[in-house]
Amino acid sequence: MTFSSFAGFDFGTSNCAIGLYQDGRPTLVSLPDHGSYMPSTLFAPTRDVISGWLYQKLKQKNMADVYQNARAQHIETSLGALREAMLDGFDSELLFGQQAFDAYMEDPFDCYYVKSPKSFLGASGLSARHCQWFEDIIAATMWHMRGQVAQATGEYPDKVVIGRPVNFQGLNSEQSNRQAISILTQAAKFAGFSQIEFLYEPLAAGLTYQASLKEPKRVLVVDIGGGTTDISMMEMDPNFDYKFDHQRLVLGYSGERIGGNDFDIALNLQTLMPHLGMNQTLANGQPMPHKIYYDAACVNDLPAQSHFYSRESEKLLLDLKDDMQSDYWQRLHRLKHEQLTQSLNRSAEQSKIALGDSIEYQCYLDYLEDGLQIFVYQQQLKQASEKLTRALSSLIHEVLTQSGCQPDVLFLTGGSANSPVIKRFLAEHFQGIQQVSADNFGSVTEGLTRWARQIYS
Repeated sequence: MTFSSFAGFDFGTSNCAIGLYQDGRPTLVSLPDHGSYMPSTLFAPTRDVISGWLYQKLKQKNMADVYQNARAQHIETSLGALREAMLDGFDSELLFGQQAFDAYMEDPFDCYYVKSPKSFLGASGLSARHCQWFEDIIAATMWHMRGQVAQATGEYPDKVVIGRPVNFQGLNSEQSNRQAISILTQAAKFAGFSQIEFLYEPLAAGLTYQASLKEPKRVLVVDIGGGTTDISMMEMDPNFDYKFDHQRLVLGYSGERIGGNDFDIALNLQTLMPHLGMNQTLANGQPMPHKIYYDAACVNDLPAQSHFYSRESEKLLLDLKDDMQSDYWQRLHRLKHEQLTQSLNRSAEQSKIALGDSIEYQCYLDYLEDGLQIFVYQQQLKQASEKLTRALSSLIHEVLTQSGCQPDVLFLTGGSANSPVIKRFLAEHFQGIQQVSADNFGSVTEGLTRWARQIYS
């Protein structure tokens, strides 16, 4: 097994992918348990077992020293939690990707489930212990993926280029970026990577598109992922000499923490939450408090989720019971007590995807009430997306101002960039300019792998 190879690693908000150079070209590795893309999810019996699980895996490969020194105060407690979970009948293995989501759906209440950990890395107010938890979650995910690569190819990459957005958060961006990069770097070290570099995700996608060009072009790269949107104006040339700094290609860029998850949340609030009582008037004549619904919908906001599941929200629910319509109260109560916010978010995401090809979608919410189903319409998706498309317009304006030019072509990449709502918006904004759609996820991974070859070969 080879331990000296390099890889490009797209640790995405929605999906993770890893690429190697094989047969002279960058290739996405088909992971035995996941395929080319693994959903960014983790399942564990409890949060406390993750550290012990990771320590055991590292120790089996004689690679535990760095992690053991960093977590000396917590490993024994975590190993104890892992033993206790096993005695209670839980599997000792963590689960990732679709397997994690399936296990969560079996019993959402009695587990620890994380979707899109990347969304939280730049969040304000994370304590040192919170940062350590995210380091462990990401290190466990990276360790799992390295093992999958080894199983598929016989290579165990130890040099990596990891993609990153321009900004992990909209507010306090420099501090947020430092925090997020620190978490990712430490996690990658724990997972056994000896050399770690980062590359802006839109630049990675741009390098992929550049390889297909026959002549120089100014390209506006529109990269809309699950949690972030990055816009870059790049001067692309198929004859670009990779010995020079890739930053020379960049004429302007900007980014913000908006993405596919935010479209899901907006659609959830617009179409699903009203069936749990949002926007209703209480029997006492007062409007329904909105915050409890926003906290429930914002699955990428750790403080919001914590508040929704708090005793304070429980008291509010009890206070509202006599003034709310009974079926609305029962659905909201079930959402909270069975910890189904991720399931409701998934329903919104499925609705968004379906409305790309249809004017309506029948959404089943029978996990909240037997037989409950509602119709969601394409026009509702457009209305829910207006705030986000305005933010996208602002980012584009900033990049055009920086670069002082218009693009020859638009290059769309990321899980949400090819949404019909986005494509129509861009067509109106850049009339007559060609749109080129990339592999929604693979273009970033391919570009990261190309850059890994350049700096590590």
